[in-house]
Amino acid sequence: MAGAVKIGIIGGTGLENPEILHNAVDKDVDTPFGKPSDLLKIGEISGVPCVLLSRHGRKHDKSPTTVNYRANLWALYQEGVTHILTTTACGSLREELPPGHLVFLDSAIDKTHRREGTFFDGLPGHPIGVCHTPMHPMFDIELRKILIATATELSIPHQKDGFAVCIEGPRFSTKAESNLYRSWGASLVNMTIFPEVQLAREMGIPYASTALVTDYDCWRESDDVEPEHVSVDLVMKTFAENAVKAMALFQGAIKKIAARDWTKHNAELKTVAKAAVMIPYGDPTPAHLELKK
Repeated sequence: MAGAVKIGIIGGTGLENPEILHNAVDKDVDTPFGKPSDLLKIGEISGVPCVLLSRHGRKHDKSPTTVNYRANLWALYQEGVTHILTTTACGSLREELPPGHLVFLDSAIDKTHRREGTFFDGLPGHPIGVCHTPMHPMFDIELRKILIATATELSIPHQKDGFAVCIEGPRFSTKAESNLYRSWGASLVNMTIFPEVQLAREMGIPYASTALVTDYDCWRESDDVEPEHVSVDLVMKTFAENAVKAMALFQGAIKKIAARDWTKHNAELKTVAKAAVMIPYGDPTPAHLELKK
């Protein structure tokens, strides 16, 4: 029916909990870009078809750099998802954003340098052309509104906007780097926003990311209290606590998403995505995301 939705969810620790999905089944898929991070888990949330994918694999055995972002996004595209919701662990660069808060990002700075950031790389079996993707707005405005409204209704501590610096990782920032990002006005530091968001933009699929604040990175100092600097144990502990909030948030937001007719909105995003692709001179114009022979 018009406006029917199918939600792709990309998450980390906690969101691969099978209890979030009803009638769940695992599906092994392949893509033109290789295997996604793990099996897809396909089921329903509040009666809405959903596809869940663990970004780092269910065993968390893939680093931010070695995640096959293109395969992950293409796998969701193959399954016919109409929207993508994600969670991402972040370090806070602001005193007013303590661990446990959620932030609904409105932009980001890409400081990664080792990742494949486009489907349009000219190789056989990949989409045709060169894609100059517009990146404003980075995150879908309508999805963000729904997430913010849901967080407000559920009394989940959150900030409505903010931008993150996405670093290559997997190491954490130095103190000098952390203070540099603070001087830029960034709210958060992260390792997985890019190229995930730009790939969703290339596809013309509405995408929104919920940042889960896990720590204060390493910039924070205090005369009164010994600061707890970022560590794996701290990040994983706080992320697991945040995942409970994120599951409640998504369950509420998905009901709202399914209640709307997205036909016009999604068609407009597809038009923008297709218009960003330059086709080699003299070649016939292919369908958007048509694969090169």
